[in-house]
Amino acid sequence: MAATLSEGANVLLLERGGLPYGNPNITNIGGFGDTLFNISPSSPSQTFISTDGVINARGRVLGGGTALNAGFYTRAETDYVKRVGWDPKLVNKSYEWVEKKVVFKPPMLQWQSAVRDGLLEAGVLPNNGFTYDHLYGTKVGGTIFDQQGHRHTAADLLEYANPRRITVYLNATVHRILFRMKGDPKPRADGVVFRDGKGKMHRAFLNKGSMNEIILSAGALGSPQLLMLSGIGPAIHLMAHGISVVVDQPMVGQGMADNPMNVLVVPSPRPVEVSLVQVVGITRFGSYIEAASGSTSGFSWARWMAKQYGMSVAQNGQTTTTTTSEAIAEAVENINPILNGTIQAGVILEKVMGPLSSGELKLKTIDPSDNPFVTFNYFKHPKDLERCVEGMRTIIKVVESKALSTFRNPTLPVQALIDLIVGFPVNLRPRHASASFSMEQYCIDTVMSIWHYHGGCQVGRVVDSDYRVLGVDGLRVIDGSTFYDSPGTNPQATVHGYKDSAWEEVDDDMSLIVVLEMGFDC
Repeated sequence: MAATLSEGANVLLLERGGLPYGNPNITNIGGFGDTLFNISPSSPSQTFISTDGVINARGRVLGGGTALNAGFYTRAETDYVKRVGWDPKLVNKSYEWVEKKVVFKPPMLQWQSAVRDGLLEAGVLPNNGFTYDHLYGTKVGGTIFDQQGHRHTAADLLEYANPRRITVYLNATVHRILFRMKGDPKPRADGVVFRDGKGKMHRAFLNKGSMNEIILSAGALGSPQLLMLSGIGPAIHLMAHGISVVVDQPMVGQGMADNPMNVLVVPSPRPVEVSLVQVVGITRFGSYIEAASGSTSGFSWARWMAKQYGMSVAQNGQTTTTTTSEAIAEAVENINPILNGTIQAGVILEKVMGPLSSGELKLKTIDPSDNPFVTFNYFKHPKDLERCVEGMRTIIKVVESKALSTFRNPTLPVQALIDLIVGFPVNLRPRHASASFSMEQYCIDTVMSIWHYHGGCQVGRVVDSDYRVLGVDGLRVIDGSTFYDSPGTNPQATVHGYKDSAWEEVDDDMSLIVVLEMGFDC
């Protein structure tokens, strides 16, 4: 988006993280898990845990989620683009612009090919081959990993920018937006206060002129959080934190949703390639089936959970779970042969579309570097649970298919694979004995995030149809926080297309401040 805007306007881009380049865990496909579970203060991934007890992450690096995610690239369904009122021609043009630079056809080696064939055996038809389009059936999509397994992030798109019109500040954490309260019918966004990497505070102001704007693109956690820190949000909540109210806007932070993900891990007696998502089964009942493989893809979070449980509880105030640190340690000990070995395995996951369940975001502190409280209310809507159950049943069919037979250990029936996940410390939620036998309880107890969370600044609630923040001038939000549901099987392509097509015209005299995080909603 910043690159597109710099074709005509003068742009200041403020990114709270550093560069994605030179970090092998970001660049190489095999570093996916290590980057995601790096909890150091300078990590490109910032961990948070929702009040639901589900572990999650947000980006802290130029390129945001595209520097951290599984790399799958697939367009949204055409009905989605029409429903939200976007211009299909502009969106398609933006898709092609991005695809030319950072998207590749995946290699489709043994495991991914077997999952594709297993999905077809399981009845996820037809076979749509390789396509970016969202079509019912089984397909191979794009990836932002090239043939050498090297990641290409959204930061690469800055190569399109006009260097004379764009300035990028890294490690610049925006603390609040400044408003001019006099001389205009409504408060007008005028500048921002930000902290640099050395802790020094700065102010940046827009040039004079009614066309100049501040654009929040800080993701589904960062954008509502920053609006609240700037005085736009529920008045009572803001005043409780000592924040002066600019606009009493009770819908800021509402509609927070995260697509549930549930998995089966399939230990393999034969080697499997290191792969992230390349194939997807798009079912008609509202579940998307995807897969990954390698020696670490299935188990990184378990090691991390065992080590970090105590600190996470302290940091996040998590008290609702009955899962204890001792229980987690015992679970890890029980699966040590897998965790400590070099066993090859595949992971098959299902993502619930939508979802229909949603929650809210609230401030924990007034420090923008701190995670806010967020609740997603997984499976609160019964349709989400129904879709998860059907998705897991489809995964079981894939696991039992002829196509996957050579990747199956004959001594491990499907029930053993279910029990394995029930015993894994995949989250901080309570566990029930019935989870091994009830697929509904399995979905509830072992739910994880696929990092496609969204909401908090939704159209018609917080922003208008042009993504201008209601009640003020000179401020827009353009990111996944404006979504009511997650587009397509993976929103990365749509987030790019939406951001790059959100502007009708850019005046040569415009000045823009873009606050960037990109969350993990792409």
